[in-house]
Amino acid sequence: MSQDHRSVLAALPEERRSALQDRSDRAGLLHLASHFGAIALSSAYIALQGPFWGLLLPVQGVLIVFLFTLSHECTHATPFRTPWLNDLVGHLVALPLMLPFTWFRYFHFAHHRFTNDPERDPELAEGPRPETPVALALYLTGWGYWRGMTQVLWANAFGVIDAPYLPERRHRAMRLEARVMLGLYALVVLSLFASPLAFWLWIIPVLIGQPVLRLYLLAEHGCCPPVANMLENSRTTFTNRLVRWLAWNMPYHAEHHSFPNVPFHQLPALHREIATHLKTTSPSYRAFARDYVKNF
Repeated sequence: MSQDHRSVLAALPEERRSALQDRSDRAGLLHLASHFGAIALSSAYIALQGPFWGLLLPVQGVLIVFLFTLSHECTHATPFRTPWLNDLVGHLVALPLMLPFTWFRYFHFAHHRFTNDPERDPELAEGPRPETPVALALYLTGWGYWRGMTQVLWANAFGVIDAPYLPERRHRAMRLEARVMLGLYALVVLSLFASPLAFWLWIIPVLIGQPVLRLYLLAEHGCCPPVANMLENSRTTFTNRLVRWLAWNMPYHAEHHSFPNVPFHQLPALHREIATHLKTTSPSYRAFARDYVKNF
């Protein structure tokens, strides 16, 4: 008999479920140091314009845009044991992503509550995932993301905050957050008159890197059924260590949705516990993309 994620997790011994939820500042800080360190090295080489430095722009972009997976983890307060570290890092990585952290936390909680529900999942508020080659091409450019986040920032800063999943008690914090971010972006624009550094270290790289993140995110729930079972409505994609490192182990996405209190460094262990119960998986991102376009 098929089991849903609740019954599968309930079958695990209580001590095991507790151990899987153990957070670690050490694990989080080591991973953070490696990710930030890679960005720092790439940034330094580009800034110094070493030989063939332009070839590092896509690398820089992918490293930066995949900070999204860290921001996502921080909304759950799982990368670090110390609570304020999760908030600090979440707000820090919000800047290069144009992703206001306080707003995103509640947006993402609603996504978890209504995963793949076409009526209530905020990720589907603008319509279904790409269903034609043209729609897919436009989606992969990241245009929808950059336009959407610009609108969110402007509305949060100066407009009406009215989404049902955004608690009124947090509206003031969201408004301050958006205004601070817009002010910092204005300073970045002004800095371009003195130096093109921000253009080469951030603006161009994230535009180049965004399609890679879009394809990765599409695999999380694309072509998954609109059901309540997290083992079906979320996809685990099997990939190499480099991608798992880059994405903070979020390719184990069905595992994450099934038990979101499990920190990134424990997701491989959770996978080993529930692997036989997964309903939606893909052997690679290339295989997912090939299967996805077959549905057109």
